[in-house]
Amino acid sequence: MSLDAERVVERRRLKRRVSIWRIAAVLLAVLFVGVLLMGDQQAGRSGGILPHVARITIDGVITNDRKVINLLNKVGKADQVKAVILEVNSPGGTTTGGEALYDAIRRVAKKKPVVATCGTLATSAAYIVALATDRIFVYGNTITGSVGVIFQWANVTELMKTLGIQFEDVKSGSLKAVPSPFEPTTEEARAVTEEMVEDAMAWFVGLVKTRREIDPADIPGLTEGRIYSGRQAVEYKLADQIGDELAARNWLVKERGVQEGLRIRQWKPRKEEEGFFGLVMDSVASAFGVSGSKVAALLDQAAAVLELDGLVSVWHPASH
Repeated sequence: MSLDAERVVERRRLKRRVSIWRIAAVLLAVLFVGVLLMGDQQAGRSGGILPHVARITIDGVITNDRKVINLLNKVGKADQVKAVILEVNSPGGTTTGGEALYDAIRRVAKKKPVVATCGTLATSAAYIVALATDRIFVYGNTITGSVGVIFQWANVTELMKTLGIQFEDVKSGSLKAVPSPFEPTTEEARAVTEEMVEDAMAWFVGLVKTRREIDPADIPGLTEGRIYSGRQAVEYKLADQIGDELAARNWLVKERGVQEGLRIRQWKPRKEEEGFFGLVMDSVASAFGVSGSKVAALLDQAAAVLELDGLVSVWHPASH
């Protein structure tokens, strides 16, 4: 009887051990799958742990966006990123925003190859972004170029007269806060504004000359702010090649020694907490069958347009 009892006890011990190992195996499997899923979900933030080519999208109105600058800095420091593809589709934005992105991209390019693939638009400040890369790929019908700078202001003096409003101020000097929408622009104010625009233009043209190794004066219409199709841009050496992301990958492999077959992973700026407003917007958008994220993106673009202060490098078709 005692022998049978010992066998029963031993069997129970064995079953417990087997159960513990099974539970441990299941937990490890769940943890492994979780890590893989998290890696895919965070591809745009951490980029994963495996070697890959990072894709960063530059679209919409370009401003001095700290989140994008931080993202570029992270990509530059990430050992698992072997090359970077900038997906550019933008009409431009502020000149300062283009300059900030240019500097950030050049920092990355000192550590790993960076190329640009341009979509429908790559004009003005967006072309500044493309200039920072090692090679510019365009479609045949990509609109690019529009090398130039604008400083705009409204003049509402006639409207104020109609409304019976007179604007008064006390200034420390005649050039303080000019040009102003509340007073006619003097020749002196216009002259210093033109001087500032010409200085920024000289900087922009200098980038084209240095990065593209061409004489801007030899390119028809370049210093007048002309736009070009992708085919024209390649002909005038403003871009390097007609091609898409696949062409960019092939170039990276053949010319820069990037390992063939590396996965392309999308990197995105880390999203800020949405909070109560985000939840409300999602609820309202869902009620109308619209994605809350799309509504947020449209609001962000509208806000960016309204915030275009200072020197602007942006292209849009003239409206009549």
